[in-house]
Amino acid sequence: MKRALYNSLLKWKKSPRRKPLILEGARQVGKTWLLQEFGRNEYENMVYINCSEQEFAKNLFMDDLVPNRILRDIVANTGQRIIPGRTLIFFDEIQDAPKGITALKYFCEDAPEQHVVVAGSLLGVVHHPGESYPVGKVNLLRLYPMTFDEFIWAKGNATLERMVKDCEWESFTAVDHYLKDLLRQYFYVGGMPEAVLEWVTTEDVLNVRDIQNRILVSYANDISKHTGNDTEHVRMVWNSIPAQLAKENKKFVYGAVRKGGRAKDFEVAIQWLVDAGLTYKIHRCNSPEQPLKFYEDFDAFKLYLLDVGLLGALSKVSAGKMLVNNDVFKEYKGAFTENYVLEQLITSENLVIYYFSKENSKVEVDFLVQTNNRVIPIEVKAEENVKSKSLSQFVRIDHPDKKLKGLRCSMKPYIDQEWMENIPLYSIKAYIDKENEAF
Repeated sequence: MKRALYNSLLKWKKSPRRKPLILEGARQVGKTWLLQEFGRNEYENMVYINCSEQEFAKNLFMDDLVPNRILRDIVANTGQRIIPGRTLIFFDEIQDAPKGITALKYFCEDAPEQHVVVAGSLLGVVHHPGESYPVGKVNLLRLYPMTFDEFIWAKGNATLERMVKDCEWESFTAVDHYLKDLLRQYFYVGGMPEAVLEWVTTEDVLNVRDIQNRILVSYANDISKHTGNDTEHVRMVWNSIPAQLAKENKKFVYGAVRKGGRAKDFEVAIQWLVDAGLTYKIHRCNSPEQPLKFYEDFDAFKLYLLDVGLLGALSKVSAGKMLVNNDVFKEYKGAFTENYVLEQLITSENLVIYYFSKENSKVEVDFLVQTNNRVIPIEVKAEENVKSKSLSQFVRIDHPDKKLKGLRCSMKPYIDQEWMENIPLYSIKAYIDKENEAF
């Protein structure tokens, strides 16, 4: 399966300022597969060290952190040659090797000719107890669940994927029905690679849901294993997300997790889920001015799941509800559609994402994003009824001096209304990526 991040790995390999690379990402988003594919395709050989399963790897960094000694031990234990520039050294599950993260600093300083990549869970890599994170000594990339563009490619529709990525609005009319059907499939399957592979191979809805449920169980096990006294609070927040997103106003409400719940009860739990990459936390912004960060409201936020397919599994929504007709786009107050849009936006490089709402007012903008080029208020419409009262008031009445141009994502085809553009839901990532490139 094609992953867009592969091109970033190629740039890393060719860069004269290359440092050891950490590939971050939540569990089971495909980090190991992607790096192994990269190693097989782009190097003469790859030395793969699983720090969780190979006994020698667990003690590899204990004596000292001298690269020459570490490389000698690797060769002795694997029987493979390591040739600078021609061999990829891949440390998987790096969090299970004490001092493994710290050792990357010495590879950067004393063995820059070696091509070293590591993968591990977000929590294990970034929050490794007792270790010094090698700030400034590593390159970082983050892998997310597969986007809708990648899903189209996995389905074998390279031409359609190119059409969507190029925003060929005039061409969409002939394929709109097919793209909407693919989007329904994506809402059900999501972007977890194992689920996508099963779907493109068998189209077995029950097998896909079984895979999603197994992933949810593995996440539940991680919560039990890593959160100590906060386990119950983390579970409560995690299980509350579908209901939070199904509200008309999707602002996170502590009282919806537990009656009488307050911020101090659940702040640590929420941060753990964010750090683990299982949820995305989007804060409110009080003004559409650059930089949006200056106007961030830390007390108001929304929580989204990392994957729309897992949202369906966690919500126990049937395959029939999601795959037959367009109900899934509008059901549950558009929860799946808004989660889908955020899931696509989060993968766009350097994009700043917030939402906007007013206290004691019905005016709300689903997302307020800052690209390299401009601030864009985004309204997500899951139905054919696309009246944009909030977006219109926000752009034309409340902030006419800001010269904003709104963006509405809906089931309708492309149209430019001067103050606002409407684009099909399936082209949101491509549109924002082009905005970033236009700077």
